[in-house]
Amino acid sequence: MTHILNKTNSILNTFIAEIRDENIQKDSMRFRKNLERIGEIMAYEISKNLNYKNQSVTTSLGVAGVDLIEEQPVIASILRAGLTLHQGFLNYFDRSANAFISAYRKHNADGSFDVQVEYLACPDINNKILILCDPLLATGTSMVLTYNMLMKHGTPAHTHIASVIASSDGLAYAEKHLPKNVTLWCCAVDSELTPNSYIKPGLGDAGDLAYGKKI
Repeated sequence: MTHILNKTNSILNTFIAEIRDENIQKDSMRFRKNLERIGEIMAYEISKNLNYKNQSVTTSLGVAGVDLIEEQPVIASILRAGLTLHQGFLNYFDRSANAFISAYRKHNADGSFDVQVEYLACPDINNKILILCDPLLATGTSMVLTYNMLMKHGTPAHTHIASVIASSDGLAYAEKHLPKNVTLWCCAVDSELTPNSYIKPGLGDAGDLAYGKKI
């Protein structure tokens, strides 16, 4: 199943507009904060699909019944662009275990690239709810590769993949190559990829905008 959040108007649209705006992008602190706030909104939306159990909470005047999440999800992020989005999720799922994956494009002389995964730190994900987040879903290749790498460390009960902006091609690739127990969440979907496989209009390089350009 795929959810595209900007199909329903909300304050989310403001944050998406600001991370796209080339003038506002010059303020890297605001760019990071907006990605964090988007992560919080996505965490809230995903939380509606988790399992809940009624529990008793003792107040100074009595006992209240409250439906609470049965188990906190595991939050996984692709370094480095995913860090600020990850923090937004962690602000809401604040008791979650965390996983971090290093995946990047290794460019070849002919202009093509291969996706390399070189580092993975992962807690137990067996029978857990896993949330895998990365700001951009361009070709979908790195997301599928990262998901498959995580599956070598366990089998989640369900996986939610959260991307802020996806390309229509990348979304189709992910839908084709990921199993049925994966739910895709995107804030917006753009129709075009450039010859260098960047989303257009997109927003540019999320990692560079958040943390500075790479050498």
